[in-house]
Amino acid sequence: MKQSKTTFPLAVLALTLALAATVFGHDANSLTTFGHDGASLDGLTIEGQKVKIEGIVTKRDEDTFTVRGSDGTETVVVLTENTNVKIVRRFRADKTAAASDILRGLRLKIEGAGNTEGQIVAAKIRFEERDLLTAQALESRVSPVESQANSTQTLAESNEKRIAAADENAQRLAGQVEELSGIAAAAQTAAKNAQVSADQAQLTADTANERITALDDYAVFRTITVQFRAGSASLSRKAKEEIDEAVNDLSGGSFKGFAISVVGFADSTGNKGTNRSLSTRRAESVINYLVTKHNLPLQRVVQPFGYGSLDPVATNQTSDGRSKNRRAEIRILVNKGITQASL
Repeated sequence: MKQSKTTFPLAVLALTLALAATVFGHDANSLTTFGHDGASLDGLTIEGQKVKIEGIVTKRDEDTFTVRGSDGTETVVVLTENTNVKIVRRFRADKTAAASDILRGLRLKIEGAGNTEGQIVAAKIRFEERDLLTAQALESRVSPVESQANSTQTLAESNEKRIAAADENAQRLAGQVEELSGIAAAAQTAAKNAQVSADQAQLTADTANERITALDDYAVFRTITVQFRAGSASLSRKAKEEIDEAVNDLSGGSFKGFAISVVGFADSTGNKGTNRSLSTRRAESVINYLVTKHNLPLQRVVQPFGYGSLDPVATNQTSDGRSKNRRAEIRILVNKGITQASL
């Protein structure tokens, strides 16, 4: 019995040492495990640890940018001269991109390693061509809003200085002789007026900041589908009437800050190259009609794209299905960050 009692603690000690060796032998530089949105499960970035994240750019500085994941977590990413940045294209080889292509509103994927400041030093960055086009459209609309925000912030700071100066004058005049009391009262009135101006300026600045924060909330307001004849990129009378009706409905709205994205498609008849070219010409035909007939400003139009026979909405095995796949989709995009005040 004594020998049995001694053997049991020794077995427990051996098992404990084996588990400790397994834990402490783990490589600190091994690849981090990620959640569904690419964020680290423990929410930490360890120096030298390899990480992958995916999200939308919410802030852009000279050598860094901030990415927000689907769970709201924000991560600062550092760019270096060795960072490999490329545009992923569906039908062609990936294209080398510049760091300047990383704009607010761009959805991207990042691979890199953590540093001592909890940031990710990017080794590889990838994003799709259509996401870049959307981000460029957003960027062209951000500058006016930022200018307004900066202007109102400057006004608020100026008014705060005026308030401080007026308060200082009021305190100094309060201790002077009785005949100066009228000047002190006037200074107090000026301070109150300046406070009202500052409050109004701050309210305007807060509103502009909220609109900038909502810039990545870019939604499809409406999709209009027009059909084409087999092998043709010309708009039929019915297709033009459908476009006219949609434009009239859009013109009746009071919102601003919209963009038009037109994508063309083809059925599976013919080879892939021909279908790709035909679908692109269909998208261009719709845009030409919108610009020439309805005077749509070119800055509202996202670059057209043709998917060829990809992404069918019906089977290509029947005549009816193929007719439905010969189409162009007009997508009206509304940026809530710019239009929320008028929607």
